[in-house]
Amino acid sequence: MGEEGSLLIIIITLVISFVIGITLNHFWPLFFNNYGTTLHVIPKGTFGWPLLGETLSFLKPHPSNSIGTFLQQHCSRYGKVFKSHLFFSPTVVSCDQDLNYFILQNEDKLFQCSYPKPIHGILGKVSLLVAVGDTHKRLRNVSLSLISTIKSKPEFINDVETLALQILQSWKDKDQVRYWEEARKFSFNVIVKQVLGLTPDNPQSALILQDFLAFMRGLISLPLYIPGTPYARAVQARSRISSTIKAIIEERRRKHVDGDSKKNDFLEILLCVDTLSEEEKVSFVLDSLLGGYETTSLLMAMVVFFIGQSQTALDQLKEEHDNIRSTKEKELLNWEDYQKMDFTQKVINEALRYGNVVKFVHRKALKDVKFKDYVIPAGWKVLPVFSAVHLDPSVHPNALHFNPWRWESDEQISKKLTPFGGGSRCCPGFELAKVEVAFFLHHLVQKYRWEVEEGEQPIAYPYVEFKNGLTIRLHQNST
Repeated sequence: MGEEGSLLIIIITLVISFVIGITLNHFWPLFFNNYGTTLHVIPKGTFGWPLLGETLSFLKPHPSNSIGTFLQQHCSRYGKVFKSHLFFSPTVVSCDQDLNYFILQNEDKLFQCSYPKPIHGILGKVSLLVAVGDTHKRLRNVSLSLISTIKSKPEFINDVETLALQILQSWKDKDQVRYWEEARKFSFNVIVKQVLGLTPDNPQSALILQDFLAFMRGLISLPLYIPGTPYARAVQARSRISSTIKAIIEERRRKHVDGDSKKNDFLEILLCVDTLSEEEKVSFVLDSLLGGYETTSLLMAMVVFFIGQSQTALDQLKEEHDNIRSTKEKELLNWEDYQKMDFTQKVINEALRYGNVVKFVHRKALKDVKFKDYVIPAGWKVLPVFSAVHLDPSVHPNALHFNPWRWESDEQISKKLTPFGGGSRCCPGFELAKVEVAFFLHHLVQKYRWEVEEGEQPIAYPYVEFKNGLTIRLHQNST
């Protein structure tokens, strides 16, 4: 046999060995189904194809107010807790209310945040979203302190309402708008003002927004760092945003040295925090922009989408805000007014439950975890699926209907509703997001009625998008 024939045999042998190695590595955990006990077993399920497992089926797009075909089929076949192979890892998927709550309440004890490595490449290694252990606790404590300080300042709610009025004023001569774009514009204007002290017409705001859109597209793209791909552009966009933020920080410090008066924003407070490194401060600002921009605008869109299809809810919402406005003249809203928005809170809660801004989160088991009849092996990925509990008819009667009145009772709300996660990783800024939505709604329902364009639908990819940008037809209220 010649050299070419020998080389071919070597190549074929290597390829076969590689395929066998990947296959064995993929299915090896299945050989330990009883895991050393007859009382606790790994949940039933299947690992799918080698390497990819069932990831593509799990991520198949579907309406966000449904659990999708994958979860429907697997829950029907294996129950609310099942095993799979997702994101290149053996995985336990939980659609069970009690197990989800147990996972969230045992952060850093039995489970730990474990997002795929490519996410770290975009967010950065010190991002609050991916940090774990003592680093996460330190960052979170700073975040809670900063948010508490901002909430206590009247400038925050005044800015929110002023920017809401500016957006609505721009609709004056329009009979329809792409509402999700408008919501994003509003939430971005609010967050850059609160975090960096920038107004919408500041050139740095436009620069950050341009890079931020590229950053967002890459966060949800195929993680291939090849020039020109969305992922590569996102990593580059993050670097540019970081440079812009560093420049703003340096300019702010320079002004302090020159004796200029201090601004009343998030960054001003952050600069006085000695427990964070420079890199952590920059990452902190980026996290704040991410949370305040995408999540808030999506929640605003969800509320308008569902309310636009429920005249009864819209009428009661308008009545609540008309009553609040009747006690004021042209004064801006305050915290006391916000606390009167009882039905508004029910509408927001129901939009979060039914629309599912966040479908699931990534965790991994730090040790063998026994729960009821199951065991979750150490090192396995764990995915608590929030949307499955939100849409579970055994937890929420008539779960596939938008019904804000279901929240008349707050019984076990922390277990039934987990749109912002839970436990020590619950989103620290969720109350600020609710304020923004409530204040925008206050003026929206007084000025307009609206109709959602036919065929519009929130789609989970698993990130949520509106197919057509949520176009709504506007009708001005007569009074």
